[in-house]
Amino acid sequence: MEIRIDPAEVTFDDKGLVPAIVQDAVSKEVLTLAYMNEESLQKTLETGETWFWSRSRQELWHKGATSGNTQKVVSIALDCDRDAVLVQVQPKGPACHTGEYTCFHYHAGEEGERAGEDPFTIIRQLESLIAEREAKRPEGSYTTYLFDQGLDKILKKVGEEAAEVIIAAKNRSHEELTYETADLLFHLLVLLRESRLPLDRVLAELDGRHGK
Repeated sequence: MEIRIDPAEVTFDDKGLVPAIVQDAVSKEVLTLAYMNEESLQKTLETGETWFWSRSRQELWHKGATSGNTQKVVSIALDCDRDAVLVQVQPKGPACHTGEYTCFHYHAGEEGERAGEDPFTIIRQLESLIAEREAKRPEGSYTTYLFDQGLDKILKKVGEEAAEVIIAAKNRSHEELTYETADLLFHLLVLLRESRLPLDRVLAELDGRHGK
């Protein structure tokens, strides 16, 4: 766990609380906004799992104590005003009490409206969806099947899809190559999720090479 925070420097409000933004360390999806007091922050640092203060119940709250959906802390950072904390975690199951992967699952606007959208947005959306599938493990989902089968199965699929891309390219078929490349990208994102390797690190490596 990387701690970039000195508890003594945190500015708590007049109720002794500080907002805590919880973020998936791999997909970068914001999972929830909760509150910590001094004791819950200390317990989070000591145990390596998230603890909060419940404003409704007026008591300490260990995330996942009842549901089993705990959050392993990867890093904790303090914002520039020292009155908010960012907690990056590896979630074990959904973050929301509704069973959703993230508490921020309501989206404004028309479903499927993509006018003017960056074409690479789908990669981020797919990364988030894969993270959600791993957390919730919905029955009948192919992604759930891959995670349940484990690393060897995922590696086998990556190898198979890479071979299919090669064959499609040799066949000089744009349609076939498009389809097989999409399959390969999907399985690579699943592999990155299983390996707890953020896509950002891969992109940073590419950026570094480009800079050279």
